[in-house]
Amino acid sequence: MSVPPAAIRVLVCEDQALVRAGFVTILSAQPDMELVGEAADGRTGIRKAEELKPDVVVMDIRMPLLDGIEATRHLAGPGSLSPAKILVVTTFNVDEYVYEALRAGASGFILKDAPPPELISAVRTVARGESLLDPAVTRTLIGRFGERVRPSAAAPSPERDRLKALAPREHEVLLLISEGLSNAEIAAELMISPETVKTYVSRILTKLDLRDRVQAVVLAYRAGLAGASGWTG
Repeated sequence: MSVPPAAIRVLVCEDQALVRAGFVTILSAQPDMELVGEAADGRTGIRKAEELKPDVVVMDIRMPLLDGIEATRHLAGPGSLSPAKILVVTTFNVDEYVYEALRAGASGFILKDAPPPELISAVRTVARGESLLDPAVTRTLIGRFGERVRPSAAAPSPERDRLKALAPREHEVLLLISEGLSNAEIAAELMISPETVKTYVSRILTKLDLRDRVQAVVLAYRAGLAGASGWTG
């Protein structure tokens, strides 16, 4: 007799009571999820995450006392001994904050007004240890915020130096990752199999010592690769 998988333990951090109630209602209704706690500010979110050890923290960016970026950095940043899996919820008008949340260690982000099935799928994706990049938000980030974080061609860039470890095809794959394309979409764009794309992605993460696709996108921004078609390093 097989043992059913453990439910995904979820903590919701959102300061707007109605939005938080909506997330709680949607997620707690899923048979494979357990809502273990709620928080209305970043400080409470940190305390409850450390106490309850959820599998996924659904984190709003703008919250009182301590915002979602700082809370994410505390729970999932480089100094975290046991990094939490953070799913950031956001809106289109906070591009810079989304970028900073990803740099802080978030595993992905989704629009706050996304339909319930997308939120449910996003939590499951992050719980599996995979990253989640909403293509629409990723492309918006590149269009609105990418220009401000991209170094000039003449400026020294440690991130750009790191990309020299990649082969030409790996550069192509990283560029498409940074544009929010899925493995299937990258495969269609480059006319290769999804399995081959998966291999390239794994190589990229290993060569650049990155945790997931989110970190790859952040590095691409800082190296000047994202949105810079024709950039050759």
